Amino acid sequence: MSDKNIRLRFAPSPTGQLHIGGARTALFNWAYARRMGGSMVLRIEDTDPIRSKKEYEVAILDGLKRMGMDWDEGPDVGGPFGPYRQTERFERYLGVAASLFQAGWAYRCFCSSERLVELREAQMERKENPRYDGCCKDLPKEAADARVAAGERAVLRFSVPEGQTTFTDLIRGEVTFQNTEVDDWIMVRADGAPTYNFVVVVDDSDMEITHVMRGEEHLTNTPKQVLIFRALGLDVPLYAHLPLMLGKDGKKLSKRTGDTALQDYLDLGYPPEAVLNFLCLQGWALDGENDIFSIEELVKNFTPESVAKGGSIFDPEKFKWMAGEYVRRDSVERLAERCGPYMTAAGLMTREELVERNEWFLRAVKVEQERFSLYSELPGRLAYLFAGDGDVEWDQKAEQGARKHEGGAAILADFATWLASQFDGGDAVDPGALGAATKEWIGERGLKIPGLFQPLRCVLTGAAGGADLFEIIGLLGHEKTLARIAAGAARLAEEPRNA
Repeated sequence: MSDKNIRLRFAPSPTGQLHIGGARTALFNWAYARRMGGSMVLRIEDTDPIRSKKEYEVAILDGLKRMGMDWDEGPDVGGPFGPYRQTERFERYLGVAASLFQAGWAYRCFCSSERLVELREAQMERKENPRYDGCCKDLPKEAADARVAAGERAVLRFSVPEGQTTFTDLIRGEVTFQNTEVDDWIMVRADGAPTYNFVVVVDDSDMEITHVMRGEEHLTNTPKQVLIFRALGLDVPLYAHLPLMLGKDGKKLSKRTGDTALQDYLDLGYPPEAVLNFLCLQGWALDGENDIFSIEELVKNFTPESVAKGGSIFDPEKFKWMAGEYVRRDSVERLAERCGPYMTAAGLMTREELVERNEWFLRAVKVEQERFSLYSELPGRLAYLFAGDGDVEWDQKAEQGARKHEGGAAILADFATWLASQFDGGDAVDPGALGAATKEWIGERGLKIPGLFQPLRCVLTGAAGGADLFEIIGLLGHEKTLARIAAGAARLAEEPRNA
């Protein structure tokens, strides 16, 4: 098999949002296809008529695109092996099912749901693995045909042969299942609807899929699918079952420990590049030393054989740290572009204002770039800039720091008089030069730096810490800075409001 003939697929079900584990599966398939110069196929497995929704399909495709992934074939781009939605392939499935039935690889089962429940309960009482007991397996064909002709409903079950089923897993090596562990499972339901383990084989065969890379939870499905391939006389693809993603508690990832929709992380403002990078680490490593690397490095180095067998730990704190690293490494221009919608959603700036005040917004983003990790955090960090000058909320620590300096209100008033002379006929100010001049002003009056800086930061921002004070003054501008100092000095001269 040449590299260019390698074909991988990602086949999500549009029954909900794409979760973070599914996004990892898509990423690894995409990376390997791109590394090997092969094809990436996107297939929609929409055979659940009740839960499948078009809006979920649209959201899944949009999420993958936002992550920078693409595909060579799929429902939106077409391709030579379509259609790429399972609901558009039912006639093909039923034709294959009929051929398997005629060849003796499948049989009709008339067992009622009540009998199957009783069978399952009895097996569990005996501490046996629940499985179909083959009650209808040896039913003569003539008798089965007569019951169907009389209007009796039947499912079509695959007839699992004796022996064992062995297949190659690129991560785990050779894997063998005893066929006694594999149920005579239902291929086609009584209503004529084919089931997953059957249709996925037809699809993979028709679309010439050479490698199936998916989550470990599918491992027990694989012998059923391998048996179908062999019953049809088809080549079996190479499998690679990715390790489970575990929470920090060592248990399977859950909503509580981070297993949420990919879209939720993107909506929270995780940089898409950080999401990709973090997902790479869920079972794979570039070199064991560097956690942060580009998607190009992933594509250049990824192979299924290099994926770990053991479960990976999904660490939310590390995820957010990585998001912050990408924020700090990004250009101010792109960061501002990505943060803009969050400013608008918070009601701080309109889209028109983002354009009109672009230069100012770029400065604001740059001032805060070292201090936030998610795009959604920026509005909260900049909210003080948009507050009314007398409405700045002071947190308790900031107010305590401001009030511990005797004569703080008078110092602020004196500083405001001097500061007014430092603006060159408007809002333009050099933060570095203003900071140096301010320190000279403090020294000439025999003050200590905290004696001015703590009250000043409190009245300007309401917080005890944050960005450089003189950058903040530059962002607020001449009038707002002086008005805010005046309002804050008057408040400091009063008794504390929570006293």
